[in-house]
Amino acid sequence: MKRGVSPLAFALVLTFGCASPAPPPVATHPLTATGTPALGVTLVESWPLETKLDHADVPDAKDVWLEMIDHARTSIDLAEFYLSDDPAATSDHPSALGKVVASIERAAARGVVVRVLVDDAFYPKYPELPSRLAKTNGVTVRRIDGKAYGGGILHAKYFVVDGRDAYLGSQNFDYRSLSHIHELGVRSDDTGVVSGLRATFDRDFRVAGGEAPSPVVVSAPSSSRVVLAASPESALPAGVAWDLPAIVREIRAAKREVLVQVLGYKAAFRDGSPFLTLDRELRAAAARGVSVTIQVGAWHGKEPSLLALASAGVHVRVIEVPKYSGGEIPFARVIHAKYMVIDRERAWVGTSNWEGDYFHKSRNVSVFLDDRVFAERLAAIFADVAKELPAAAPADAGVRGLVAP
Repeated sequence: MKRGVSPLAFALVLTFGCASPAPPPVATHPLTATGTPALGVTLVESWPLETKLDHADVPDAKDVWLEMIDHARTSIDLAEFYLSDDPAATSDHPSALGKVVASIERAAARGVVVRVLVDDAFYPKYPELPSRLAKTNGVTVRRIDGKAYGGGILHAKYFVVDGRDAYLGSQNFDYRSLSHIHELGVRSDDTGVVSGLRATFDRDFRVAGGEAPSPVVVSAPSSSRVVLAASPESALPAGVAWDLPAIVREIRAAKREVLVQVLGYKAAFRDGSPFLTLDRELRAAAARGVSVTIQVGAWHGKEPSLLALASAGVHVRVIEVPKYSGGEIPFARVIHAKYMVIDRERAWVGTSNWEGDYFHKSRNVSVFLDDRVFAERLAAIFADVAKELPAAAPADAGVRGLVAP
């Protein structure tokens, strides 16, 4: 088990079988403090058991979450798509998530004010944990209707402790996310990230309770090289940027390489209408000679618009996670992280899959980082995913550049 937060040491330079020239050698960059990049943002991971995706220098979410909540003194604001624990877990043998839930209950017992927000539409699928927490003194649980965002869902996954320490990432508040899914997130004490997430939470929590919004001021970031952004544009608190235009700007600025990993990619909205914003940018980048690689989970590997990217010069990988020896685990064993690396110099880490509804109709959050050491570490993890996990069986060998469907 990894203890605490070790330094981000180095990133390996790997190529991805692309036609474009290999990127320049990776350098090692010093950190300003032990375990903390210069920007006050720490990369955090979850990895599927029985894989080799556990990185010794990257802390585990299950440990980071527990540490953050155990040290809460005044408040915990938790916004999650849903909450779900292992039905086979017991108080004597809790899951990793069960230990986090017990920590939240202990926090409430010592006087910490806990607010929990979940998606209303998904609540009926997993009502047990929200109901349990709602019965706990000091904990208030609310459900938000997707109409608050334009007809989508609360898909973000984040929490803020004491108004000073924040976490956001691809992990749902689900035992599978901590033990059986490849996930990435960030812990940050940057004032812009923390205050922006607090403002986003406060807005949504009040909407869910039918309360009038209160102006929560978003503080200036500790560094201009870290930016919090969110979706959708129609439901942003003042001071929080919309992430879709920022992603577009990053892709347009790419000179050598764009790496993207998401669970799913689709150049459309859920109703079938086109969503071409990101599709056009990836194609344009490839057309001007940038090496563009996208990795998605096997659940979404036969999406036509994803396959079509391959014919436009984008390198497409569909990745499988091997089954667990302990038996079938539903809705698990998949790559679920959402991140992008530009030229191994800048990065985006968020909660959105790359489909229209996530940016236009649903609540999601993300951070943009202009930091080479962070970007290089993400690029190395991107390479590890391709190296350590098998590609899905090809469905169309005739699609040029297609590594897997």
